Amino acid sequence: MSDTKPFRLVVNNTGQGPDISGVYLITDQGAGLIDRVCQALRGGVSVLQYRAKDKQYGECIDEGGELKRLCARFGTMFIINDDVQLANELDADGVHLGQDDGDIAGARAVLGASKIIGKSTHNLEEALRAEREGADYIGFGAIYPTGSKVISHLPGVAGLESICGAVKIPVVAIGGISTDNACRVIEAGADAVAVISSVLSSPRPEIVVAELSLLFNRVRPLPRGAVLSVAGSDSGGGAGIQADIKTITLLGSYAASVLTALTAQNTRGVSSIHGLPPSFVSDQLDTVLSDIPIDVIKTGMLHTPAIISALAEYLGDRKIYIPMVIDPVMVAKGGAALLEREAVQVFCDQLLPLAYLLTPNIPEAERLLGRSIKSESDMEQAARELHTLGAANVLVKGGHMSGRLSTDILFDGTRCHSFSSERVFTSNTHGTGCTYASAIAALLAQGEPLQVAVERSKIFISTAIRLARSLGKGHSPVNHFLAARELLPTL
Repeated sequence: MSDTKPFRLVVNNTGQGPDISGVYLITDQGAGLIDRVCQALRGGVSVLQYRAKDKQYGECIDEGGELKRLCARFGTMFIINDDVQLANELDADGVHLGQDDGDIAGARAVLGASKIIGKSTHNLEEALRAEREGADYIGFGAIYPTGSKVISHLPGVAGLESICGAVKIPVVAIGGISTDNACRVIEAGADAVAVISSVLSSPRPEIVVAELSLLFNRVRPLPRGAVLSVAGSDSGGGAGIQADIKTITLLGSYAASVLTALTAQNTRGVSSIHGLPPSFVSDQLDTVLSDIPIDVIKTGMLHTPAIISALAEYLGDRKIYIPMVIDPVMVAKGGAALLEREAVQVFCDQLLPLAYLLTPNIPEAERLLGRSIKSESDMEQAARELHTLGAANVLVKGGHMSGRLSTDILFDGTRCHSFSSERVFTSNTHGTGCTYASAIAALLAQGEPLQVAVERSKIFISTAIRLARSLGKGHSPVNHFLAARELLPTL
């Protein structure tokens, strides 16, 4: 796979707003549409297409007007399906026409030169004709079978690839696309993916949209994606924000940072901790996020209830959702407490529900749930329970278990997946939790689906432990550099 996509013109006739790229959401006919669309827009929808079937014109005006106002709030392009008159009356950003729903020139005459006009196509001839006739983008499909309409054309991914190589305007892939199959569609050259039920039928539409949006990073040049680490400093360099930055950078993403605390620390332990003021943590967050496009946030040591509350409040109030990989750092390798006792409940109440992925080891999971975990079945149950507390996905790490294999359990809200590696019996494990979570965050930011990101990060951290070299007189750090050099070609 090439690092870069073939060049194609991305049209922006209005001179403002988003391009035809990323997640292209088409509305369904279900109840509570406005609320569900609002949640989806939080995830980063680029284009919303209003498709009103079997509704009175006045109802379409009212509902379409609400959707248009939502799109203006989120900076999302607003397109009307098929109806040029409705698009004109709502002053939408444009209209999308089916093959039998009017011609491009006629729509342009009504809407004006500044509006966006798309055209559905099913083969190369239709795509080239739409481009010649002045379409700003084309919809192409169906890529996969779908339940939203009767499919008479199924050109699939191979057909999509040939279209993307032949036209110079943006291509929106349509039909049966979800997070499970979108990678192939994006690698075939689609500028955007059209989705309906995979987003709007989800209990968390913003998460599905964010997952789909991140997948587009897989075809971008290195460094791919940006990760913001919110964590404490380890003066010894083996864990904390230093380990995060090493991992994220070595694996090929851009690393930014927000410090929560300073520690005087080496391989033997933590001698003192200086927590930073919550207001300064918020200032760092605001300064970074107002300027740098961050794809994933990874958290580590948060230390105090006030810092946890400040972080949860800031991120909870953000208009656009950013997936968070939350490593609930509680105790240092040498035994020092890194999270104040009264902070645990605040963490569970305020921050845990914001987690895209929660990554506790067994002692951390035990402390969060208030019970012991003795087996892999206990780990599965713990992951499910932590999911019910609000985390979208939970990875319970089994490094503290015994046995030949070290097994981690991922619960994705539907089913459990296990990831195992040969256990390495060594004391050189300083920074394992920070490194593992940062690797997952980096791979997510680079466009890997969650299961793939966890699987490859498991290989990375296991290799980093196996290749660790003794440094200092206590728990030596894992070997980030050699693990990345050994595994980067496969990542």
